[in-house]
Amino acid sequence: MPAVLREPADGSSVHPSPGTEAMRDAAASAEDVEFLLACGLLRCPVDGAPLTFDVGAGRLTTAGGRHSFPIESGIPLLFAPNEWPAGKTDVTDIVQAFYEETPFPNYDGLDSRDSLRRKARDGVLARLLDEQISHDASVLEAGCGTGQLSNFLGMGFGRTVVGADLCLNSLKLAKSFRDRFSINNARFVQMNLFRPPFAPQSFDVVISNGVLHHTSDCAGAFRAIAPLVKPRGVIIIGLYNWLGRLPTLWRRWLIEKVGDQAALLDHRLRGNGEAARQRAWFMDQYRHPHETRHSIDEVLAWFDAAGFEFTSCIPTIGDTEFSDEARLFEPQSPRRYLDRVSTELEMLMTGGADGGLYVMIGRKRT
Repeated sequence: MPAVLREPADGSSVHPSPGTEAMRDAAASAEDVEFLLACGLLRCPVDGAPLTFDVGAGRLTTAGGRHSFPIESGIPLLFAPNEWPAGKTDVTDIVQAFYEETPFPNYDGLDSRDSLRRKARDGVLARLLDEQISHDASVLEAGCGTGQLSNFLGMGFGRTVVGADLCLNSLKLAKSFRDRFSINNARFVQMNLFRPPFAPQSFDVVISNGVLHHTSDCAGAFRAIAPLVKPRGVIIIGLYNWLGRLPTLWRRWLIEKVGDQAALLDHRLRGNGEAARQRAWFMDQYRHPHETRHSIDEVLAWFDAAGFEFTSCIPTIGDTEFSDEARLFEPQSPRRYLDRVSTELEMLMTGGADGGLYVMIGRKRT
């Protein structure tokens, strides 16, 4: 479990010292940290103050050292715990513990840049993002897990891609792959979604796919990352749908009643697939300690309140089939309420493909 801030008597905050090995890692990754600082991306997650890099100490600090954060394995540890009122549920610790033990997705079977590229492009969303995000864009993946999408998008020449997650074990897997195959445009940071360590309006694209619904407050998590998007930039969020998720929940109930053999009802867990990948999918879908479900209309309301206009949804709303040539960032109509509910009912009737996950994309107004 990563260290958390402790509060000295003077009200400042200091992480525990990282030790000799972590200091060596920080020095080796100085170029990455200095690049993020030079771009003006990083801020203190506690008070939003600018950070400076003390290379000798291997730490990021605010002026006067009031807040100080170590760097471990080349990853800035900028996680600051929530400071919520007493009585408000916080599932951060249990979700963090789950992913520390069960990183998702894993890197089994990925042993080169080409193998990651092939896997990513097999998924339509990743391929379209790579094709349609410009090569001079700054991209944040908020809740990157093991960083496969961040590393894939980081292969694009000229991009600045930052993968951020609360789980240090997952981030180490991401950075290890990045270092092994010299994906130099991808960088990784540990953070709390509710206290992101980035300057407002820092990114052209913010992606959070399959993440916000594992927090204590999905709408609040969206509100925390939405300000990071530049004017005319885009936000991409993937959530479990309130109807499309039901088939997975029914299978989960059956697994709890009759045992793991009921998981064979999930087509991803049948056949001769890679055991580690199937295990990771099983744990994420059927053993996760916390999730919530959300409607298309909920997200449209979030977009509007945060100053975003709807551009697209996967699956598409209404009777239009999703195309491999879809233009994700060009404004489309959200159609009528009945069209949106019809789309959600179709997700239910088709068995909740991809765990009932759907993706909403919005562009920030000026």
